[in-house]
Amino acid sequence: MSPESAPQRTVGLREGGPPTGVTTAPPPDQRDASRSSVSALPVPDVIATLGSSLRGLTEAETAVRRNRYGPNELPGVSRGQVWRRLAAQFTDLFAVVLLVSSAITFLAYWLGRPRDPATLQLALAILGVVLLNAGIGFAQEYSAERTAESLQAMVPHTCRVLRDGERRELPARDLVPGDVVILEAGDAVPADCRLIEAQEAAVNNAALTGESDPVARVAEPVPSGPLLQARNCVFMGTDLVAGTGKAVVFATGAATEFGRIYRLAAAAPRQQTPLQRQVALMARRVAGVALATGAVLFAVRVPSGQPFVDTFVFSLGVMVALVPEGLPATLSVSLAIGVRRMARRHALVKQLLAVEALGSTSVICTDKTGTLTQAEMTVVQLWADGVPHAVSGVGYAPIGEITDAEPVRELLRAAALCSNARLVPPTGRDAWRVLGDTTEGALLVAARKAGLDPAEEEVRTPRVAEHPFDSARKLMSTVHRDSDGTFFAYVKGAPLELLARCDAIDRSGTKTPLSDPVRTQVAAAADGMAGQGLRVLAVARRQAADPRPPLEDVESELTLLGLAGMYDPPRPEVREAVHACRRAGVRIIMVTGDHPLTAEAVARRVGIVSHPAPTVATGTQLDALDDGGLDALLASSGELLLCRVSPEHKMRVVTALQRRGEVVAVTGDGANDAPALKHADIGVAMGASGTDVAREAAVMVLLDDSFASITTAVGLGRSVYRNIRKFLIYLFSHNIAELVPILAATFAGFPLVPITAVQILAIDLGSDVLPALALGAEPMEPDVMNSPPRPRQERLFSASVVGRILFLGGIQALGVCAVFFWHIHASGIPYADFTKDSPVYREAITMVQAGIVVSQFFNALAVRTDRQSVFRAGLLTNPWLLAAGCFGIGLMAAISYAPPLQAIFRTAPLAPADWAVLAAFGALLLAAEELRKWVLRHRRTSPEGGRR
Repeated sequence: MSPESAPQRTVGLREGGPPTGVTTAPPPDQRDASRSSVSALPVPDVIATLGSSLRGLTEAETAVRRNRYGPNELPGVSRGQVWRRLAAQFTDLFAVVLLVSSAITFLAYWLGRPRDPATLQLALAILGVVLLNAGIGFAQEYSAERTAESLQAMVPHTCRVLRDGERRELPARDLVPGDVVILEAGDAVPADCRLIEAQEAAVNNAALTGESDPVARVAEPVPSGPLLQARNCVFMGTDLVAGTGKAVVFATGAATEFGRIYRLAAAAPRQQTPLQRQVALMARRVAGVALATGAVLFAVRVPSGQPFVDTFVFSLGVMVALVPEGLPATLSVSLAIGVRRMARRHALVKQLLAVEALGSTSVICTDKTGTLTQAEMTVVQLWADGVPHAVSGVGYAPIGEITDAEPVRELLRAAALCSNARLVPPTGRDAWRVLGDTTEGALLVAARKAGLDPAEEEVRTPRVAEHPFDSARKLMSTVHRDSDGTFFAYVKGAPLELLARCDAIDRSGTKTPLSDPVRTQVAAAADGMAGQGLRVLAVARRQAADPRPPLEDVESELTLLGLAGMYDPPRPEVREAVHACRRAGVRIIMVTGDHPLTAEAVARRVGIVSHPAPTVATGTQLDALDDGGLDALLASSGELLLCRVSPEHKMRVVTALQRRGEVVAVTGDGANDAPALKHADIGVAMGASGTDVAREAAVMVLLDDSFASITTAVGLGRSVYRNIRKFLIYLFSHNIAELVPILAATFAGFPLVPITAVQILAIDLGSDVLPALALGAEPMEPDVMNSPPRPRQERLFSASVVGRILFLGGIQALGVCAVFFWHIHASGIPYADFTKDSPVYREAITMVQAGIVVSQFFNALAVRTDRQSVFRAGLLTNPWLLAAGCFGIGLMAAISYAPPLQAIFRTAPLAPADWAVLAAFGALLLAAEELRKWVLRHRRTSPEGGRR
């Protein structure tokens, strides 16, 4: 919904607390006044309607209204109580299954006669796994979230107010409707206000509307219409960049336009990432398979005469074997590794799962100002005396050169004098910056590049009169007194408007009549600059008869000095980043509040637009489209620019793209971007130039404000997803090796389990987690950005992943089954005579556990690559993986030989020959996987585009 179609709200929406979305009564003894009528009323009527006066409110009235409307601040961001956030870690399906298993195992221990200490150990171990996973997940999320109340940083801490006719400086939170505030250039607007006095005032509304150009403000009434477009109103979260004024407050806190955007952002639900959906689906299926398998085996063993409690513990062991207990912790820490990698690339990710979602991004809806551009207007071309002059350097730092600067010195001197902006040198961590209109600031920078000092010129030629810029005239004029007492008027503005008022042109310092051919030449030069996407200003002068000539005299019979072409330069790294996104199949849609021509010019410079006629749609056109029409617009494969859009438009576009199955990333830096940032799959805010509300709503913050960091983050996200698949194959393949021996023993009539639940937990958490983490830290592969994004509906466990799990797990299962039954049969002891304390049985289950651990070491090496030989990739290129594998084998050795651990796990010491046999099985697994990769590499290229 656009601002034009938004319902108008009345003064004082907030009364003693957060807004409820309904109108409330105006100040005491006053009639209702809609917000739109505030802009249409004359100043005396506005003041009367709001129950105020030119002297401001009295302290008594202020106290009454403060109690009624509450403080001028936005509600704090609710993050939930710590204990609730910790408790949420136990709602994961894996955690629920394990908690239930632990509780039932505790019950089995108490009901057992005699009570088996191994059952108690199992219950405690399962509970410990749940607590460990919850602790890791909570720590990762809690450390990534920011606890600051970010929205409050957008509201100025103090403001100047008239109270009882006296000028006072008060905390901004103390403002109430009816207060009269005093504004000067550089001030942040503390509330929504109607101007009652304005002297050359201009505001920067970028935080609300996304439009980068300063907008002039007046005190006179304007026709009723959309409030944000009212030229006599200023709004919380914006800045006065030029002039001065007085304004009466008509809305505070959450009742402001800024508060409207806050409520819009707060209402937008946080979207689940693709990985969240995939892991949830995987958890349901694995849990279902585990419960079903355990139930079937329980039903098979109970009729055979096995003790009920022992049979239940056996079935529970099967369930535990199938549940990847270490997966939640491994996933959290692996994503955290991705977070740290992205942070080193200037991308701060606040939610772990967002790392993977970046890898599946298919559409980026990008803002323009401050995201693709540097948000610093820069003069790049001057035209004087019939000749263009190039200007080097970008931004507000006066570093650069002008080609043949002498002919344009008077042009730039006049432009600098006809300016209200101020160029501020760097101080501390702040770089060069402009106070006031950025266009005028760009002219000051160009003047410095020509060797002029605007401050000295102002002292030498002081201003004595001014006619502010007016949107009807499209001109601004100032009158100055020269050192010899002569008065000169300097005028700048739109080329065609100014050219019509000129009768002469400066030629090498000489005033020359402006003939029709020369007029045509000037107009062609201006059109040429505009055709390059430059904002063009013309500058002229004339001698004045007195210090305060009438406007019609000042802006007539002028001598044209020349033209200045400027633009907001794109970030130098953006073009390559856009190219990388195209190569990766990621679509880029520009969504901005700026004018379509400005947006298209920037889009062409950075490579988003390359075709002669891209599709350009404005917010008004979007309002005219129903959902079907919007879907058709977004479904077109051509280049698309969305301009003059509101926060509601952005949210609607994001929703429509998600409806089409796209994974959407949205970039932005203003408060107006916050709803779309939160509603998107990935909200990306600017860290340096962005507003705090945008950073709060986003899940990723670009610390360097560089669009190129998004491309890097997408590549890292894809790499994270590949690595997740690698350690999923690694983790689930050994689950097969744990389950198959149990099933084989059951159907072979062996009364005991080949591997206990406690041993399985030791493998899952002691031997497998570190190698899985090392796999999660595999470096990004070079070709990661050379393929299109994976479809949203693609499953984490694809056919190729499941096939590889079965292949590797099957080899491991055959190996451990072989060593177990070889030990059992070699002893010559009948099955029925085996007990839990039998030395042969303890050696056999130790061989099974050690066999899985050793084969997993070789498995970790095997899954590092999909097709490429691990020997070609380099066995030593991931030293953390080798170290983790050695740690797992060392832990297994301790379990085998250390008496305290032998008592816990019921293991026995293995002979060197046993280790040799296990190593041979592991090497066989690696050889089989290398053979599979060799077959894939040497398979003929398929018609669908497979490769050798």
